[in-house]
Order: sequence, then C-alpha cells, then structure tokens
Amino acid sequence: MTRIPDETAGLLPQEPFPISRRQQALTARFLLPSQQIIYDYLLNLRLEADKVLSVRYPVINGKAYPLGRCKEISDTVRAELARRIQRPVHPAERAIHGFLRAGGIIRPVWGILRRQFFQNATQFGSLYIDVSNDTVTVTKPKVEILPMADSELEPVRNLADYALVAGRYWKADMYANVLVPALAPVMPLIGVWPGRAVELQSATDYVIGMMMRDRFQMAEDWLRQAPPPPGPAAQAFLDNLPAAFRLPPGTDLREAGIAACRTARREQRFKDVAWRDARVMDYQAIFQAQQKAGQVLPA
Repeated sequence: MTRIPDETAGLLPQEPFPISRRQQALTARFLLPSQQIIYDYLLNLRLEADKVLSVRYPVINGKAYPLGRCKEISDTVRAELARRIQRPVHPAERAIHGFLRAGGIIRPVWGILRRQFFQNATQFGSLYIDVSNDTVTVTKPKVEILPMADSELEPVRNLADYALVAGRYWKADMYANVLVPALAPVMPLIGVWPGRAVELQSATDYVIGMMMRDRFQMAEDWLRQAPPPPGPAAQAFLDNLPAAFRLPPGTDLREAGIAACRTARREQRFKDVAWRDARVMDYQAIFQAQQKAGQVLPA
C-alpha cells in the first residue's frame, strides 16, 4: 500500500497548506458540485452561532458584534460542523464527510487578508471558506467561499509583516519587548494602543511557532532593531508586572532579551514543547495582572 504523505507536515499552526493535485481532485469531486449547498448550510450554522456569540461578545474595543470576532465565530462554526459530520445527515454534511474520508484536508487558517487585516478562516482542500467575512466590514456577506488561490490570504512571514498589519488593522504600534526579557524569545513584540493599553504580542500558536521554527533568530533581530515602547506606556506596564518577572534596577532589558533568545537557542528550546507551554502560562499570569490593573485591552 502506498503511504500518503502528510501534506501539512512542517507547517505552523493555522498556516495555509500548499494545494496538491490530490487536494484539487478531491475538492472537485466532493465539494465543488455541492458548493451552493455547502454555502447555504454554513450560513445557517453562522446564524445559529450569532444567537449565542452576540450575547457573549456584544462589544470589543467599542465595536459591536460581529466586528473583531472572526476567531470566535470561525472556531464556533467549525466545532459545530465537526460535531455534525460525525453522523452526516444533511447533503452538505455528507459531501464534507465524503471529502474527509477520501483524504481531503480541512484546516483552520490565519493570515493577512488582502494586505489589510488579519483573518481567521478555514481551508477545505483548494477552497478558502470564511464564515466570518463580515467581521471587518459588517455590510459584507457573512460567508465567503473562494478558490484558495483567489482569496488573497497570505501567511505572516515575519515580524515586520505582523507589525505593519497590526498598525493598519488595530491602530496599534509595535515595539521591542524590552519589558519582559524572559518571554522575548517567543513574544518579542510589545503592542501599544495610544492612550489606552500596552500588551505583549503575540501569544498565538502561529507567531510563537514562527519564532521557534527559526530558532529565535527572528525574535533576536527584532529585539536588536525595533524601538522600545514609549516611556509612560512602558512604565505603566512595568508598575503592574508580577514580581517574578522583574529584573534588578539598572538591568539592560534589551540586552537581557537578546541574551534570552541566545540561551533558548543554545538550549534547543525550539524543540521543547513543555518550555513553550510554560512561557504561555507566564504570559497568562502577566496578562491577568495587567488586566486587573486596567492596563490591557478588554477581551
């Protein structure tokens, strides 16, 4: 029996996968003939999700639901779809179930959409399917299905890309993490929302995975070159930093962050999932302390 290669091997979490001939063929066989049925079905799932999520997340940063909630919407619809296709009944469920059984890939994806903003969506073989298409411009259709090649979804390739889009989309400025050197290898950016909040960036599987994949060299380069956050914002953050993460007065925090990247590389922490998970727990402790002090954006 010929072993089918893992077409997502080596990818970052939520990184779009290259479309093989096999995925194109499976998409054409199972999904394209039922595309309108699948569209209508997913729209109904989205409308069901809205009933719950609009109550749970009525406002984010002054914007009413569904604005800014692409992740929550995508995750909720995807989870409900996964539950239903275990025992497919609806024609859309049967088409998607058959696609998966034949070796089709369905994968959450995240990246830069049309060079303007970050977006969560789902890749079904060679199709881009977005069930949160109206979370930036509310007048757009709630669901969009396109050939992946036409979607204009690009992976985040480096921290400069991330910082540029964050500035456009969130109106936030990105700086070097010279505040918490212990987390700098995996979270080398500090985001500042003028007059509002300071936050470590970016505690996502994708960005952390990107830092680990290149053995923290990207993080080190950013820490060396990017400017520090402005003084008042930085001080407000440091004033509410848990004691475990504070360094002695007079410590060069930029150099401490660079040293942390080099130490993590030398100790091969890019292979260490437990170390990575511990850093995420550290982030959560810091986030909670800052949130309690009113120094971070509301969730």
